[in-house]
Amino acid sequence: MRFTLHSHRNALEIVEATPELSQLWAELKDAIHAINDEDLLADYLARVDVSRQHQKSPPKSLSHSINGLLDEYLVRKGWEPQSALFSQKPYTSKNEKRWRLDFSKSLRLTENSARRMQTTKMRTGIAVEVAFNHGEAIAWNLLKPVMASELNHVAKATDIGEGIGVIISATAALKGNGGFDSAVGEFEKMLRYLDPMRNQLTTPTLLIGLAAPESFRLVKRRGSVASEVIYL
Repeated sequence: MRFTLHSHRNALEIVEATPELSQLWAELKDAIHAINDEDLLADYLARVDVSRQHQKSPPKSLSHSINGLLDEYLVRKGWEPQSALFSQKPYTSKNEKRWRLDFSKSLRLTENSARRMQTTKMRTGIAVEVAFNHGEAIAWNLLKPVMASELNHVAKATDIGEGIGVIISATAALKGNGGFDSAVGEFEKMLRYLDPMRNQLTTPTLLIGLAAPESFRLVKRRGSVASEVIYL
């Protein structure tokens, strides 16, 4: 998939200056670019078929398919899916997704990298949140990487050290052509949160806006359970 990129607090410059982060960023970019229209549509239609077989409501948007394809690629590369932010109860329950990141991975820093970053921390990493939920959750999604990198009163399970956050969201074009609900918080709206929350969003973060498919779109029809596929 194609995407638009916004760098908050010099996140991209930090990535490019740190070999360990560059490696992780390359893996994440490869995972996104690996999602082509054919695989995306095939996954969506397969999910619709499975839902019908089990007499469940089929997905109307591409959100589950994008998540699933990202998961398949990143797990093969050693990324941890649904990684817990904290290691203390009651924040460790698998049902409590609000205290989990969608993906994370960390690497040990070399002495040269630590020296360049002027840090005593010897690990760095990337905390990823795939934000296809309600627009009211934008601030919360932006804060999750901060909790994975800053000191906290609660013992952490995921610590990206001197790392960065990555928030993956839908652009307005993908939201409109991918069958997403109108209440979903899109990339363009997310950008408006950065300046007012700059003092809270202390972790350098890359914001990714996924582009719409080029060969098809999903259209919700009144009275239809699943979205209709329109080929372009």
